[in-house]
Amino acid sequence: MSKSIKDDVLLRLKTIKGHIAGIEKMVEEDKGCSSILLQIAAVRASLEKVGLSIINEHAEQCFLSNEDGKITYEELQSVVDLLVKFLK
Repeated sequence: MSKSIKDDVLLRLKTIKGHIAGIEKMVEEDKGCSSILLQIAAVRASLEKVGLSIINEHAEQCFLSNEDGKITYEELQSVVDLLVKFLK
């Protein structure tokens, strides 16, 4: 994983960790369900962005690792399988 992607992913994960702590506090303070669910949706969206970033990086590395610039069916299928599993 490239340093810039790694730094971005780590920053996003730290932000997500902070959001989760905030949700935990909201539950402890008996905040409204709609507010809590809104924050959970925000965390979920953030996790999806992290996952897509990692899948994109994997795909790029997989495709660029070939000397001739061509990818095999198996390599493409591997990336597609990851994406499908992630989007479920």
